[in-house]
Amino acid sequence: MTSTSRPLLNRRLAEFGTTIFAEMSALALSTGSINLGQGFPDTDGPEEVREAAVRALRDGRGNQYPPGPGVPELRTAISAHQQRRYGLSYDPDTEVLVTAGATEAIAAALLALLEPGDEVIAFEPYYDSYAACIAMAGGTRVPVTLRPHEGSFRLDLDELRAAVTDRTRLLLINTPHNPTGTVLTRAELAAVAELAVERDLLVVTDEVYEHLVFDDAEHLPLAGFPGMRERTVTIGSAGKTFSFTGWKVGWVTAASGLVTAVRSAKQFLTYVSSGPFQYAVAEALALPDGYFTAFREDMLAKRDLLAAGLTEAGFEVFRPAGTYFITTDIRPLGESDGFAFCRALPERAGVVAIPNAVFYDHREAGAPFVRFAFCKRTEVLDEAVKRLKSLAG
Repeated sequence: MTSTSRPLLNRRLAEFGTTIFAEMSALALSTGSINLGQGFPDTDGPEEVREAAVRALRDGRGNQYPPGPGVPELRTAISAHQQRRYGLSYDPDTEVLVTAGATEAIAAALLALLEPGDEVIAFEPYYDSYAACIAMAGGTRVPVTLRPHEGSFRLDLDELRAAVTDRTRLLLINTPHNPTGTVLTRAELAAVAELAVERDLLVVTDEVYEHLVFDDAEHLPLAGFPGMRERTVTIGSAGKTFSFTGWKVGWVTAASGLVTAVRSAKQFLTYVSSGPFQYAVAEALALPDGYFTAFREDMLAKRDLLAAGLTEAGFEVFRPAGTYFITTDIRPLGESDGFAFCRALPERAGVVAIPNAVFYDHREAGAPFVRFAFCKRTEVLDEAVKRLKSLAG
């Protein structure tokens, strides 16, 4: 028992309890439900990449502390990937940093670049670690809400511009966007870039779903727009692209001054991580374009399967242009409280989902929306769809 009357959790983190992902995943286990809540695949990625990790372990590469910035092979592969895919040139020695997943990259960037009281604009709904990392850095989050419009969630550029004040330090951009599946268009990104240059803002872009864009959508790194390379920290990750989320290999690409700043914070978080896996991810990034095309097409088919099933079950479905999540509106089912709906869904239908309200400061704006993940085996999605159809009755 503690002898102090002070709260044990500091005030910056007092609003953050156990994550909704832990709660809903535990509920999935206790009820035997299909877990379409947390975004992790139920199969491993390419066998040749897994074998590359085994080979690195056996060869003794990475079993001790790897270099602080990341192993040279991976930094070179990241640099080559950015050049090949987007025409962006980064020096692997000074402008690339390997991190313990994208989550650490986000935390390190915000801890390094923010002073207490600095305002950070993030698109709401946002991945839950954003709010916690901004709080840990002593910043103030300013949400700009993506709103439903003609079957998707869209950014209001006027609202974004109005949110910028003299205290704004940084824009935290996520595209392709989790949880809504929105992919910002070239025109929207150009407007964001113009605003950042005009107001001299730093930008951190979370692009972990860069290889999962569908239909006519196109992923365009913000760092490639005029005036943005020197002010943008771009974050990527192997977990979502290669289906090895447990390896926790992420990275930062940015101008050398920004990378130096982020590394200064990162070195006191994990210091280093994922040694043997870094060598494997280096090989994964060099896979032929056919891998990335097949990966995207597989996820597209799964998106369409789940979207059709959710529609048939009575949900309003916002078909995502990217990521592997589908946001739905539960009001056509006579429901309005996403939390209550998701907590009851395992008993009602044997499926677990996530209430989008956890990703909002303005909880009421997200109350009727629920997120499902489709990064599962086809037979699992078929069974989930079969179960969810019971809601329509």
